[in-house]
Formats: sequence, C-alpha cells, structure tokens
Amino acid sequence: MSKKTEQLDRLREIVDTVCLAHGLELVDARFVTDRGAVLRVLIERPGTVDGSGVTLSDCQAVSRDLSTALDVEDASTPGGAYRLEVSSPGVERPLFGARDYERFAGREVKVQTQSPHGGRRRFTGILEGIEGDLVTLTIDGERVSLPHGDITKAHLVFRF
Repeated sequence: MSKKTEQLDRLREIVDTVCLAHGLELVDARFVTDRGAVLRVLIERPGTVDGSGVTLSDCQAVSRDLSTALDVEDASTPGGAYRLEVSSPGVERPLFGARDYERFAGREVKVQTQSPHGGRRRFTGILEGIEGDLVTLTIDGERVSLPHGDITKAHLVFRF
C-alpha cells in the first residue's frame, strides 16, 4: 500500500469518526485541486435516500470539529495549505462503492466508464444493482453490465 493510500485511509477514518459523533455518515472524502488544494467531504444523514436531512448547521459543525481533529492529526493531511469543504452530496448524489450500487437500485443513474463498452463510455439507465464486480443497468429495456472497476464516474439523476 502506498503512503498516499495509507494517508487517505487514515484521513477517512478521522472524518468518519467526526461524522458519527454528529449522527451523520461519511459519503466520501478526497483531496482535489480546485484553485489550490481542497479537502472535499460529503456527508449525509443515515437512512435517507434522497440526500435530504443534512443542514447547513450540520456542515458547519462537522467542518469545525474536523478542522480541529485534522490539526491534531497533522500526519493525515498533505503538506501545505488546503481548504476544507463539507457539504451534502446533493440530489444528484455520486455513487462510490458496492454499497451505493445496492442501496440505490431502482433509481436512474448516469455512469461513465474508462474504456468503451458496446462502443460507448456514457450510460444513463435504471440501476439494477451490483453482483460481484458487475454493475447492471437497464437502458431502454436492455440490461447492460459494466465492470465496477472500469467505472470512473456514477451519480443519481434527478428529474424535475
């Protein structure tokens, strides 16, 4: 395991602990480059399927406590300055692990793959779930299975 992977795993442990203390769940935590280094943390209220339940005060409380925890655990963050962003994942919530693909079965999703499948890399359909390493969608009545490891982006679709 690389030092960067170990650092990210430790970081997620810290974030998860802070989220749990506030009755929330960690959706994702990662460093991104967006006009400088940004630690982007997505949180949600357990048991919700539509992204509801996280308030501005939840985000502020997690941000405040997480900032303190990360200052104490200095080795868990990369050197240099970074901004901390804490938010809900929103109505077009990104999907990450197998748990998300099971939890949101029956919902409309957009998926992008690294390599083409059937001549395309972008798919929109109803998520059927995940079995083993295959994520299955129904697109226009046809079932399409995509290797989970080849998915680069996936998120729920919100229709007005």
